[in-house]
Amino acid sequence: MRPPDGVELPAPEFPKELEWANAAFLRMAQQVGRKAVLVEFWDFARVNSHRTLPYMRAWHERYEDAGLRVIGVHTPGYSFGSDPELVRAAIEELEVSYPVALDRHGAVWRAYGNEGWPGRWLFDQRGVLRYFHYGEGEYRETELAIQELLRGDDHPEPLAPLRPEDATGVLLEPQTPEVKLPADRSRLELEGDWEDGPDYVEARSEGAAATASFRAGGAYAVLSGTASPGLHETGGRVTADQPGLRLHGFQFTPIPPEAGS
Repeated sequence: MRPPDGVELPAPEFPKELEWANAAFLRMAQQVGRKAVLVEFWDFARVNSHRTLPYMRAWHERYEDAGLRVIGVHTPGYSFGSDPELVRAAIEELEVSYPVALDRHGAVWRAYGNEGWPGRWLFDQRGVLRYFHYGEGEYRETELAIQELLRGDDHPEPLAPLRPEDATGVLLEPQTPEVKLPADRSRLELEGDWEDGPDYVEARSEGAAATASFRAGGAYAVLSGTASPGLHETGGRVTADQPGLRLHGFQFTPIPPEAGS
């Protein structure tokens, strides 16, 4: 989406106390006059962030030498995501090579007024907002907006859609909304003993299970405790092999057009 005509929104500066991965420190003021800047808010424990990462990595590789600075802002949506070592490990595993700000307490999120994951913000060389988008999609539109800001006119054809649902103009069927715990506990079929936590339900017995009914392309459980913190692909059911498993919720992917027709 383009900002309204005549409205110039400057890029907020990064707080000085912010931790970084893949960079010692970055300032927006250092980019002004030199580079266009693409900022994406993401979370390693959100499936839609994972689905946009291949495009972000490709834009970084394609356009860094032409004057694009790609910056990730990792703002956690779950309590375990505020652990910087977990985030750094995920950044390495996901092969994210561009700088990432570790927005542990949401200061950058609030400065931008960001509203969701992923949140994509493109600024020109003056540090003025030229394009923004929330959620998946609009990849071709984003890349064309990037090309408008860069030097030269021999840019490659924008990336082909990686999935059928990524194509421009595709209409997707409504999918089951995300399950957030413990608030959405009533949306699950729970077996065994589960105890509410701040942003999870915790299995208090071996064999405790949680099942979500859904209509979507796929279902992912967000787990921690006795499981590796983050996303786990499931069929909508989680079973604890020992007490202490924490279930933070379920996330769902879009229904591919051919599956929904």
